[in-house]
Amino acid sequence: MTDPVTRKTQSQSRSKKHPKTLPDSASNAAPDSSSETQDIMVYPAQFENLDHVREFVGEAAQKCGLEASAIYAVQLAVDEGFSNIIDHAYGGECLDKIECKCQIADAGLTITLRDCGVPFDPTAIHDPDLTAELEERDIGGLGLYFIRQLMDEVEFSFMRDPETGKRCNVLRMRKRKEI
Repeated sequence: MTDPVTRKTQSQSRSKKHPKTLPDSASNAAPDSSSETQDIMVYPAQFENLDHVREFVGEAAQKCGLEASAIYAVQLAVDEGFSNIIDHAYGGECLDKIECKCQIADAGLTITLRDCGVPFDPTAIHDPDLTAELEERDIGGLGLYFIRQLMDEVEFSFMRDPETGKRCNVLRMRKRKEI
């Protein structure tokens, strides 16, 4: 296993100014006075890190107070997103990085996966035709479909990496707490 590169934890009040990882236009969350905890891990883009990513987001989901079925949904969605980054953004396993950020807030959990691989346009991926016979179905597209089904909100955006200046893909997924 290749060790994660970074682990950073911070607690912050969402009403205070803090560094953003996404451009202002990518966030529609209104500021409030709730507290938020953020934990970040950076992994090499290798399938052997999937267990560690699932464990990392599973722990965050538990801390957030999500139910067991929601924890499983979060882990499955992140597993699919991480795998898609390896396969499609980086063209296979490599030592390039995938950042996984978990933000725990009163309303639920937000997970952000960031990579600086090949740009991804989610509008180019159409929902699969689940009514078609298996032999007639297009290959691909199920992973993104599953992510959208498993999570409450899924957003794609781009940002510039502050260190390299590269354009990076940002996948933000939210799971709300059941009330």
